[in-house]
Amino acid sequence: MVRSSAGRAGLAQRARIVLLAADGESNTAIAEKVGVSRPTVIGWRERYAASGLAGLEDEPRSGRPRQHDHRSIVAATLKPPPKKYGVTHWSSRLLGQHLRISNGTIAKAWRAYGIAPWRVETFKFSTDPELVAKVTDVVGLYLAPPENAIVLCIDEKSQIQALDRTAPMLPMQPGLPERRTHDYKRNGTSTLFAALEVATGKVTAACKPRHRHQEFLAFLKQVARAYPHDELHLVMDNYAAHKKVEVRDWLAANPRIHVHFTPTSGSWLNLVEVWFGIIERQAIHRGTFHSVKDLNAKIRAFVDGWNDRCHPFVWTKTADGSRHGSGICPVRSARQ
Repeated sequence: MVRSSAGRAGLAQRARIVLLAADGESNTAIAEKVGVSRPTVIGWRERYAASGLAGLEDEPRSGRPRQHDHRSIVAATLKPPPKKYGVTHWSSRLLGQHLRISNGTIAKAWRAYGIAPWRVETFKFSTDPELVAKVTDVVGLYLAPPENAIVLCIDEKSQIQALDRTAPMLPMQPGLPERRTHDYKRNGTSTLFAALEVATGKVTAACKPRHRHQEFLAFLKQVARAYPHDELHLVMDNYAAHKKVEVRDWLAANPRIHVHFTPTSGSWLNLVEVWFGIIERQAIHRGTFHSVKDLNAKIRAFVDGWNDRCHPFVWTKTADGSRHGSGICPVRSARQ
């Protein structure tokens, strides 16, 4: 058994009392030298006289020793906090107070079981009656694309705000992150239409002021011009503008272009959503834009730079696994 530092210090103090007594010191003198009361000195001398060295050990304490089983802590964590606390989930400090144990013990149990009450993820069920067929169709394009054809994932990222800060940003320095003002100015919005070529990661893009079917049809024609002689398979979601009569008529007049719709509430199957996340993180979220024209120019600059270094994304789930997925794109970068 490993003794605590407090236990070892207590034994050393008691041993000193016994040794000073053996040297002929009085109880009062021993108490002053050791820093304890005179009755304490008398008590330990009596226990030593009766039991020897064993008498200097701590006696077993009454009652059941307190034990903190990780499973009981996890079980308490998984139950909603009582209404009297007025919180939606536990913190380690609050649960520690509730169970009368340290928050460090709570944190240790959470780490052991992978519990993170402060985290939350979202999901949405698809009620599409053709869910299985559509997932199988789209994932089939990713895992086994048609020969001599190009698979493109198409969508629009609407309402991108041209935000400008009220003061110039302060650049990053050693020991300091980039800093910017909390408030900002709104300078309008833009919509980014993008077509991601699955095999290469190349993106065909256009910025437009609105995202009606007219703009979408104009973008489809731009994509068709970018691939004038190829059979195209387009993956897109069920947004109303994608299914307008004008769009359907144009697709019917261009039989080399085939459309594959993702299931309802299943737009995460569309790989271009992954690329939208990349441009948001790398070019939009921390950007400053003096006007919509400035925003569009910087988006085009990112697209040009991306196409110089582009790479495909590799779908890693089968159709069956994708149907039962969490709603997070099961994709990894081809560059690893």
